Amino acid sequence: MSWTDSHCHIPYEGVDESVIDEARAAGVTRMITVGTDAEQSAAAIAAAQRHDGVWATVGLHPHDAVNGVDSIVALVGQDKVVAIGECGLDYHYDHSPRDQQRAAFAAQIALAHEHDLALVIHTREAWDDTFDILAAERMPHRTVFHCFTGGPAEARRALDLGASLSFSGIVTFKAAGELREAAALCPLERVLVETDSPYLTPVPHRGERNRPALVPLVGAAVAGAKGLSVEEVAAASWSAAARMFDLPDL
Repeated sequence: MSWTDSHCHIPYEGVDESVIDEARAAGVTRMITVGTDAEQSAAAIAAAQRHDGVWATVGLHPHDAVNGVDSIVALVGQDKVVAIGECGLDYHYDHSPRDQQRAAFAAQIALAHEHDLALVIHTREAWDDTFDILAAERMPHRTVFHCFTGGPAEARRALDLGASLSFSGIVTFKAAGELREAAALCPLERVLVETDSPYLTPVPHRGERNRPALVPLVGAAVAGAKGLSVEEVAAASWSAAARMFDLPDL
């Protein structure tokens, strides 16, 4: 089996590029390393350009919306950039004022349209505003809700718009019953899997720093929720990532 980690952070907070070789040894042969501000987006691009099977995104996380989207625009056209994001709204922490979060989200949707790139959404405790902005700005046809944390109701709203859902290590957590219900109803062709490493380490590795090599555990949990084989989820999520990020489906 071959896997794609559709959302990880390399390099980031002490995580170096050695995790790429570890991931390959575990069958994770494609990775999308994700930008959260100008500095991290540039680092993601550099890592992607150094490694086969690794691609990057350029984004301004809602925590960093105060920096302004102009801070990342020059990076968008660089080689191996496949998406805008992660971007969106985070009303749990409110590290940036909500009006600035909304403006930065809308501007990044426009960037995705302008460059015909996928859109990677982060949303936390902000579902209604997230959907309202997507409606107002016209959601890109390749859009993924990364680290999806909603239940069936939120999943249906996202899916009805044509979005895909990316599941993280949270789907392995004992208390995540509603999330597994969302995974169960998500059409297989719109399922992606991710680590969001170095965060959200899946069971049974809780307490360790997360890394892309653990994405097969996420896939196995999704397979369990959907009553499918792990091989089916590996193949489907591989193809879904290829479509989402316009990657070779090899």
